[in-house]
Amino acid sequence: MRVLSAEQMREADRRAIEDIGIPSIVLMENAGHQVVSAIHATFGDLAERRVAVLCGLGKNGGDGFVAARHLWQQGVEVLTFLLGRAEAVSGDAAVNLRIVQKLGLPLVEVAEPDDDEDGPRSWEAVRDEVLSCDLVVDAMLGTGLSRPVDGRLQTVIADVNASDMPVVAIDMPTGLPLVAAGGEANAESDSGSGYDAIEAEITVTLAAPKVSLLVPPGESWAGELVVADIGIPTSVIESVPGERLDVITPEEVRQVIPDRPSDSHKGDFGHVLVVAGSVGKTGAAVLAGLGALRSGAGLVTVATPQRCIESVAAGAPEYMTLPLPDMDDGTLSADGLESILDFPCDVLAVGPGLGTTPGVAKIVAGLVERAEVPLVLDADALNVLGSEPAVLALRTERETIVTPHPGEMARLCGLTSAEVQSDRIGVARRFAVDHHVTVILKGANTVVAGPDGACWLNLTGNPAMAAGGVGDVLTGVTAAWLGQLGRAEVACQVAVYVHGLAGDIAADEPGAVALMATDVVKHLGEALAETVQDDDRDDVDEDAT
Repeated sequence: MRVLSAEQMREADRRAIEDIGIPSIVLMENAGHQVVSAIHATFGDLAERRVAVLCGLGKNGGDGFVAARHLWQQGVEVLTFLLGRAEAVSGDAAVNLRIVQKLGLPLVEVAEPDDDEDGPRSWEAVRDEVLSCDLVVDAMLGTGLSRPVDGRLQTVIADVNASDMPVVAIDMPTGLPLVAAGGEANAESDSGSGYDAIEAEITVTLAAPKVSLLVPPGESWAGELVVADIGIPTSVIESVPGERLDVITPEEVRQVIPDRPSDSHKGDFGHVLVVAGSVGKTGAAVLAGLGALRSGAGLVTVATPQRCIESVAAGAPEYMTLPLPDMDDGTLSADGLESILDFPCDVLAVGPGLGTTPGVAKIVAGLVERAEVPLVLDADALNVLGSEPAVLALRTERETIVTPHPGEMARLCGLTSAEVQSDRIGVARRFAVDHHVTVILKGANTVVAGPDGACWLNLTGNPAMAAGGVGDVLTGVTAAWLGQLGRAEVACQVAVYVHGLAGDIAADEPGAVALMATDVVKHLGEALAETVQDDDRDDVDEDAT
């Protein structure tokens, strides 16, 4: 599912209206109707609720007028507040404002009051009336933000947020800075960490997800995201020019996972060699091995320092082990490089728990330079490459995946973690293109970026997965899918989606705050089965990402 910037969305609107011939007022009608459908789906019967609809002067306000009308027609008590004067509303929004007025719906203009008793009222005069309602619909700005909010709008946002009332935002919560498809914030609209924005419980975004809703810090303001079909053809959305960004959907994952023929055998699904572990960190090797096993790899071998073999072998009887020469401190010796290169496998996963000793550094450098099979590099493999990641570009003819968390990404790029987090999509995309690798940048809404500049966001996963070892599991999961599918970008999309979904299933169990990496391993099979077999998930994700 394609994600659009505000600028790309405006172009999609233009093409739908001018090139396809869909009247803009039809799109607005559809938008308001879809918002009401989402409200009912979330909050159920509204018969006992009062709904305040806060409308701006532009198209977002027009969507709000339509939503107010549909709610009113369904018998819901609706109060509509226009932030400005009615004469300032134009175009399709003005048409829908007049309909609201002619139907006699309660409508209050919120502006600087004048001497006319029927004229505008100040926000201070109507605030208690708004905040006495049970639900607020935010139709003030949408993607119309061109600078940080201030003045009356800033006060409205603060008061609504302080009320703790549930808010349904139309398209985007008012106040969110605009973010381009490349991940960069619009400098004119981004006032930094201190900007003011509506805190929505649900955001009903129109036609396609918007970048600002899926990246920090906006994702925390958006709440549950519902993507509403307002009638813009998919072909129009797909054809909009500019940088490409997509959300990984369950249907897309399902389409690339092949059925297993009845005469399959273990040799058909790849042999993963996991190079991991050191004294005190054998768990990382075990978790990576288990992640590969639970993700369908035909064979898994864990290569680890000689003195760690017994501990690692005890982790699971299903994988094999390969002892490697070690140093006195229990880390790998550089002498183990040839043993790894000579081992017959289809994918190499390297890094979890290895340490950053000179011996490890020599092994990682040797594998990057000489390994003929695809590589998945994580954790300490990335840490020892931090000073010279350019060597990754030498593997242009062989698939290479790197799976950094923000701190590891920062070291690879010579940035701070904060700089990485402020531009996750852009940082991942640039590193992937510059170094000819596929990047999994872990974190909230994990980013997958390919060497051709393509980029995806994964929306499965949750904060309970911020626990030691969960990333090691992902290393094994990624390697297993690379061995089965052969294409790095596709393998990464499947891996992060299923890994995140397994975490979501685990988090639904009691005590999720204490979620452990082994809980994710435990639910990988269930997550895969749900993705492949549960057709009902399509119906959910067409409307909610």
